[in-house]
Amino acid sequence: MYQIVNHKKGDFNITTDFERIDIDSICMLLSRTYWANNRSRDIIIKSLENSLCFSLFHNERQIGLVRVITDCATFAYLCDVVIDEGYRGKGLGQWLMECVLNHPDLQNLRRWCLVTKDAHEFYRKFGFENVKNPEIYMEISNI
Repeated sequence: MYQIVNHKKGDFNITTDFERIDIDSICMLLSRTYWANNRSRDIIIKSLENSLCFSLFHNERQIGLVRVITDCATFAYLCDVVIDEGYRGKGLGQWLMECVLNHPDLQNLRRWCLVTKDAHEFYRKFGFENVKNPEIYMEISNI
């Protein structure tokens, strides 16, 4: 469905090959986040299956993930951006985001969005801004 891309930098690799996802590692990483710490394994698997996933590996160990929900034509929602605590501060998040935004299936989209509680400055480096017209944005929240 999506083009598989691979990027390598030293001992690190980013891939969109769904077959390489380590479900146990992803469940562990997400269990340590404020937004997905109560998400069940079944829901995590279903969300991965229905998204374009960017897996970050150190050698063969999965240490990160970005999930993109998209129609590959007009819209993308960036979510579940997570990197193992022991690997943060090494520029891997920046590299991961660059790979996401350069993926061939995600070019020329009309709109990208994301929700974050505390990483606004990180995402601003990639062109994300506060919602210009929040009065037109609506949601159904089951949180």
